Amino acid sequence: MIPVISYLDKIHSFIESLDHETLSALQNISIEKSYPKGYFLLKQNEICDKSYWIKNGVARKYYLNDGKEITTELYFDNDLAVSFDSYTLQHPSRECIETVTNVTVSIIPYQKFQEAKSNYPALLTLDLMLAEYYAMWLENRLFQFYTQSATERYLDILHKSPHIIQSIPLSVIASYLGISLETLSRIRARI
Repeated sequence: MIPVISYLDKIHSFIESLDHETLSALQNISIEKSYPKGYFLLKQNEICDKSYWIKNGVARKYYLNDGKEITTELYFDNDLAVSFDSYTLQHPSRECIETVTNVTVSIIPYQKFQEAKSNYPALLTLDLMLAEYYAMWLENRLFQFYTQSATERYLDILHKSPHIIQSIPLSVIASYLGISLETLSRIRARI
């Protein structure tokens, strides 16, 4: 698989290497906030007009399908939480982003980031790197769904994020893996 985590390290290194003026501009448009478990950072049909950099805690992105919640993404420390389609095109989101635990996030409003990009060209590169990161993550997620069994996907989560079990309801994990809660229980019993 593509080393998505190492690309995230590359993004962090890039941010640290920004000149003082650009870094200061980025910090000036960032707001740090904390939210309790169960808070909606984004509701369905709202426009995703902010990006949320998860400083600590867990959030998830999901959509409703016939009244059933389908979790598509889990966000942990140092992840960027957005509804990519809604954020990029500034139209209503099909998805919700909800905190699974108490979280602290760094928020950057879409419009302020667009203005900053026009004044600080290095932020264009950062924006491109974030889009590339998301594309790589999505490619890996599709690869897992088409080539790995549910057990392998579960073991992958355990390997990458063992703290997930303590932080996230099993129903959310099952939804994220694309399996029923009963199937997840059987997988966990065999491990």
